[in-house]
Amino acid sequence: MLLSLLFTFFKIGLFTFGGGYAMISQIKETVVEKRKWLNDDELMQIITIAESTPGPIAINLATYVGYKKRGVLGSAFATLGVVIPSVIIIFIISLFLDAFMANVYVAYAFVGIKCAVAFLILKTGAEMFLSLEKKPIPVIMFCAVLSLTFILELFSKTISSVFIIIAGGIIGIIVYSVLKIGKREEKES
Repeated sequence: MLLSLLFTFFKIGLFTFGGGYAMISQIKETVVEKRKWLNDDELMQIITIAESTPGPIAINLATYVGYKKRGVLGSAFATLGVVIPSVIIIFIISLFLDAFMANVYVAYAFVGIKCAVAFLILKTGAEMFLSLEKKPIPVIMFCAVLSLTFILELFSKTISSVFIIIAGGIIGIIVYSVLKIGKREEKES
């Protein structure tokens, strides 16, 4: 199982470009659909936690999956698996960086890769939206954040994703606390 974790996440790390968000789709396909190490709900929960904690989301996801399957040692193997390809590739590129970046075919490849990464990120966002609880509060919060992000981007303004995550957490706590209090009062009536 430890080697399976290492090689699975090595493959994910080796063949996924565009960072953690682009990796989510590949992680879902491998970990949820093929290996059945997590279910959709568990993956959504850990994506939320991984995004809220320090470090790259792909590493946090790998660490969680490894821990779930084989404890601390599983975490280490899965994390190493997802990190090693990047380290090797970055090291090799750094040796030939000037020649690498001057190559016209590399520049063309990066244009195609950027398009593919944008698609993967949008696909992951759509999948996450579709897996949300179909209740008014999560849908309203999603639409509000999406609209705010779009409007800010339209006017070339930025807002820290940390602020959005913290605000979402606070709003979630407040809204669900109020709903819980309301339900308790209804039962007591």
